[in-house]
Amino acid sequence: MKIKLLALRMVLVALVVVTACQKDTFNEDPGVCPEVISTTPFNGATAVPLDQVISATFNTPLDPLSINASVFKLEAAAAVAGNFTYNPLTKSMRFVPDSLLAENTTYRGTISSSIRDLKGNLMQQDYVWTFSTGDVLSPMITCSDPVYDATNVVVTKIIKVCFSMPMQAASFTNDKFVLRQGNNLVSGTVSYENEVAFFTPDVQLLNSTLYTATIRAGVMSMSGHPLQFDYSWNFTTTAVLAPLVQSTDPADQATGVARNKVITATFSRTMDPLTILPTTFLLRAGSTAVSGVVSYSGNTASFTPDSLLQSGTTYTATITTGAMDLSGIPLDQDYVWEFNTMAPLGPPVIDLAGVARFGIIAGVGVSNQAGFSVINNLDVGIYPGFRSSVVGFPPAVINNGAIYCADDLIPVGTNAMLQQAKLDLVAAYNLAAGASSPAPQTVSGDLGGTTLAPGIYTSTSSLLIQSGDLTLDAQGDQNAVWIFQMGSTFTTVGGAGGNVILSGGAQAKNIFWQTGSSATLGDFTIFYGNVLALQSITMNSGAVATGRMLARNGAVVMTSGNTINKP
Repeated sequence: MKIKLLALRMVLVALVVVTACQKDTFNEDPGVCPEVISTTPFNGATAVPLDQVISATFNTPLDPLSINASVFKLEAAAAVAGNFTYNPLTKSMRFVPDSLLAENTTYRGTISSSIRDLKGNLMQQDYVWTFSTGDVLSPMITCSDPVYDATNVVVTKIIKVCFSMPMQAASFTNDKFVLRQGNNLVSGTVSYENEVAFFTPDVQLLNSTLYTATIRAGVMSMSGHPLQFDYSWNFTTTAVLAPLVQSTDPADQATGVARNKVITATFSRTMDPLTILPTTFLLRAGSTAVSGVVSYSGNTASFTPDSLLQSGTTYTATITTGAMDLSGIPLDQDYVWEFNTMAPLGPPVIDLAGVARFGIIAGVGVSNQAGFSVINNLDVGIYPGFRSSVVGFPPAVINNGAIYCADDLIPVGTNAMLQQAKLDLVAAYNLAAGASSPAPQTVSGDLGGTTLAPGIYTSTSSLLIQSGDLTLDAQGDQNAVWIFQMGSTFTTVGGAGGNVILSGGAQAKNIFWQTGSSATLGDFTIFYGNVLALQSITMNSGAVATGRMLARNGAVVMTSGNTINKP
């Protein structure tokens, strides 16, 4: 509570200072902050005389007690010695160098923000300007972060320097911006953007350690002029160790995690709850962000997904360096861990591999016997059959797909692609026929009017869907799998009954109908899944399938007005 009250007090003080320093038409009005309104030489001046007296004029009289020689600095390779004075009548500072300025040299003048006016208002930031005694103005460094001799620098600090003009990004190489700890070179990445160069260490810095950063002479301005001198400065890192993530639930690389799991991370000390947010506690499945509610209690952060996690999926959880303790110390680096959810209900999914691109593939023929039929977002193929065996296109059409035949010369490689697809079909057929885990359930005859959970269902003879619709219930698991193994034919009646209905998140792409002979989808059947037939497949009039008709050896026939949609 004391920390929060102190922070609030600091905010209020800052607000008072800002309010007191609003600009006003009359310089002498209360609340006007001191500002430099002109300098001699002016910023960017070239061909400055070597006996030039340096001066800066302010918008308001300054408090003499805040002015001493340390508030004004002139430097090139090193600080320039000279005599400093302030005239309250002209509101100007004057600096007379002890000796002539050097020829063809760029100088930087700095006036410290520690000066204040007669009402106590501080100048809001250091004033920095550059000029040259030659015809060329070389780049100069105008600021650094951390500042010179800074202390308590966080160990995750990215080192930055500002330049007086736009620079060539390509000139900022790892030998031009270096960081050392004693004699040891710190490895890192150097980058440049918007007149600022960055050094990002590869690993966190050491605690309570003195570092020296250096920009080497030779980095180039956009006009092709180099920084004339090396620029080095020191800083010391904080003695306070960064907070740690001590444990997570699930643990890293955990498997079989429940789909309703709340993900938690426990820290080594109390964190600032205002930094434990959806932007600092992230969960992803691959590249897809998972939405959820982030909370914090004790030393533990929790992520509660908005919906059940997907089965059979690898998730990546991340606590970023935006998470800080009550002292404002962040994690030293992002904490990342992975876990895998429980296997999907039912058997492992059948990998269709190269045949997955096809809505129809056949061995000897593909035909559309009458009327308009359509295949959406899938290809049609025949192997080893030829293009002459593909008939009825049009009136049948393929949206976002094409027909490929074994004798096609264009595109090059079509025959090899089809051959591989057929090999993949044979492999998928054999996998489906031989699937045995979890233990298959024996079924026979008509499946119509039943509801089946994910699993393997096997029959040594034929199966029907005739006396009613067959419902496949995924029980909330969208990755659930069904495999139907049939020794002979597979037939649906369709129409008022005999359709396939999906519920509980079931997906057509995870349903496989392995048929030891041929398959027939009856008139106006609504059908879901991938048919893997040893022989032929027929779609009767008006049958609509979300899935694939994949025939190893025989033909695929669309009778009239059929639709095949990509599952």
